[in-house]
Amino acid sequence: MSSILAGLNPEQLEAITLPHQSALVLAGAGSGKTRVLTTRIAHLIQSGQVSPHGILAVTFTNKASKEMLTRISTMLPINIRGMWIGTFHGLCNRMLRSHYQEAGLPQAFQILDVADQLAVIKRLQKNLSISDKDMPPRQVQWFINNAKEEGQRASNVESHDSFTRKLVEFYQTYEQQCNKDGIVDFPELLLRCYELLIRNEVLCNHYRERFSHILVDEFQDTNRLQYKWLRILSNVGSSTTAAVFVVGDDDQSIYAFRGANTGNMQEFEHDFNVSKVIKLEQNYRSHGNILDAANALIQHNDGRLGKNLWTSEGSGEPIRVYNAPTDFDEASFIVEEIKSLRDEGVDLSQIALLYRSNAQSRVLEHSLFNAALPYRVYGGMRFFERLEIKHALAYLRLIANPDDDNALLRIINFPTRGIGARGVEQLQDEARLDGSSLWSAALKKSSNAPIIQDPEKAKRGVGGFVALMTTMRQACENLPLPQTVEQMLSLSGLLGYYHVEREGADRVENLNELINAATSFVHEADDDSLTTFLAHASLEAGDYQTDTGKEALQLMTVHSAKGLEFHSVFLTGLEEGLFPHENSRNETNGQEEERRLMYVAMTRACRRLYLSFSQSRMLHGQTRYNVPSRFLDEIPENLMKWLQSTQKIDVRHFKSSVDKRFKNTVSQSLGNTKSRISGSINAQETQWHIGQNVAHNKFGSGVIINYEGQGNDARVQVNFDRVGMKWLLLEYAKLTSA
Repeated sequence: MSSILAGLNPEQLEAITLPHQSALVLAGAGSGKTRVLTTRIAHLIQSGQVSPHGILAVTFTNKASKEMLTRISTMLPINIRGMWIGTFHGLCNRMLRSHYQEAGLPQAFQILDVADQLAVIKRLQKNLSISDKDMPPRQVQWFINNAKEEGQRASNVESHDSFTRKLVEFYQTYEQQCNKDGIVDFPELLLRCYELLIRNEVLCNHYRERFSHILVDEFQDTNRLQYKWLRILSNVGSSTTAAVFVVGDDDQSIYAFRGANTGNMQEFEHDFNVSKVIKLEQNYRSHGNILDAANALIQHNDGRLGKNLWTSEGSGEPIRVYNAPTDFDEASFIVEEIKSLRDEGVDLSQIALLYRSNAQSRVLEHSLFNAALPYRVYGGMRFFERLEIKHALAYLRLIANPDDDNALLRIINFPTRGIGARGVEQLQDEARLDGSSLWSAALKKSSNAPIIQDPEKAKRGVGGFVALMTTMRQACENLPLPQTVEQMLSLSGLLGYYHVEREGADRVENLNELINAATSFVHEADDDSLTTFLAHASLEAGDYQTDTGKEALQLMTVHSAKGLEFHSVFLTGLEEGLFPHENSRNETNGQEEERRLMYVAMTRACRRLYLSFSQSRMLHGQTRYNVPSRFLDEIPENLMKWLQSTQKIDVRHFKSSVDKRFKNTVSQSLGNTKSRISGSINAQETQWHIGQNVAHNKFGSGVIINYEGQGNDARVQVNFDRVGMKWLLLEYAKLTSA
């Protein structure tokens, strides 16, 4: 037993050797939580307190489950393969397979993944003659899954308006269809299992008696239904309550958009009568300056359980902060620093470039491509290989060359316009017989088709596709490249399609970033040709993302970085509206979740951390002028080393015109940041500038926080005291200086 417990710090040892009681272990980043979980399981078994049969361990990924089993196997000379260790969904599936009759399921019930579930919804809508426009399938999918994750059947969902009532009715029909077909979606696994335990007291007691110890990893990421499942299974509140040992970190709760409820940690402490919260605060990953900065940042959040990370490894280097004139200058700086790190002997695979939004990767990828630095996009795809970008490029390819069969096949029915597989096969047969392209076959088919009087029906089918592409080609004729991309995105319906996706915001941002890519290409290559741009996109898609296992830089969103660590981390785009993201302004506790996300990003760095922001950034094909992130002001000055660009930018207005009202708008803390930047960001040679107080005859008084475009296209974003954020075209806004 001594070998299992050797080398533990006092807090780890206390957590592992706790007697039979429920416990909350607050495990900070890099504090060895996986070791604590696995060692506690091994200790419980080795000391004879419980058999492997009596342990239930819950993780959030299959990878984590396998790692836990592997570690325990190396500690114990016994067979533990039958132990119940898995994800919530995996464990519920296991329980339902054993008790399928009691759960009202067929023995061979099938599980729908996300794509299969969406296909069922679409098919059901078609059978019911429900238009995708009236009820977008992805919105329906989100509604159903969200209801299930809250533990609600269709009969329990309250509907306060006609649209919600329609969604509830469809949810009920969907439930009936799934029951008829003997299929379950992912949220159904947990809900069905929870209902099984609630309804069947004998079965529930069987599992309560069996699992005397329940352990849960990443507890801050649990949703409401998962918490209810744990409560019912552990028999909380009775004399035979299982010892529930949960490990988590409320400061790393970053999945609210997936239903994670950080409040579960506070409720657990109360519901399970936790007498002491054990804090794992010694960090084995990062140097002291990085941890001190992260601690200072996260202290601005309210309602924390509270902890303070520390290390015995020393302070290390200061955090490097770079103030870039443009996003391209930011990327160039990062490339040069990466080269220096490589020369110092740092493996490229130990360097990570993190960003808040997927769309930011394009400028970084472009600079890495030009510098011939190999990279890999972790948990995602290269910009030009992302699904939505490939769809957009296919439309552009068809504009440039209507006889491009591959491009046509990709988007002939995307977004859906009622052209099924059979219709495509018929086109291919006709093209083969005529020795023509698919476009020519489509033209022929549409010209021979009867005239359709209904405008909506006319937009569908092959005829609708031909009409769309003809209109698009005419609209884009003689337009500059960026405007061609913009017109294509608008007319194709891609933006509208992804706007209603549950997690489509990133895809919309990526599509808008394609306009930026076209704008930058014209500027750099001095070439406005659509054909040349498409060739450029193909080249950048194919070369410098290396195969798995080879040395390469790691590019990823901050969300994807959770659980990883790197020698050096570059955290980019620290600007108001980007990080923290502008959407967080309208969400309850949105700013606090963004701060937790920043905390996660910072604590990925072991030895060196870079923070960078850009005074101007391309957005929607136009230049956007930025205010540095409030998070920079929440980091103590003595922990940072500011690096200034050699390019000079006049930012006098930025420094002089940020008044108290503006500081409250953007961060309530710009005092330090504005003193670090010399000059001003005055977007154009006009009377208007960021930070200026203005008045509008309808919206009242406000302050300018953003500026885009020039001439007749110039517009400002104003935060009005009374109505909040508004974008206004200066040509029509009739603003006055307040």
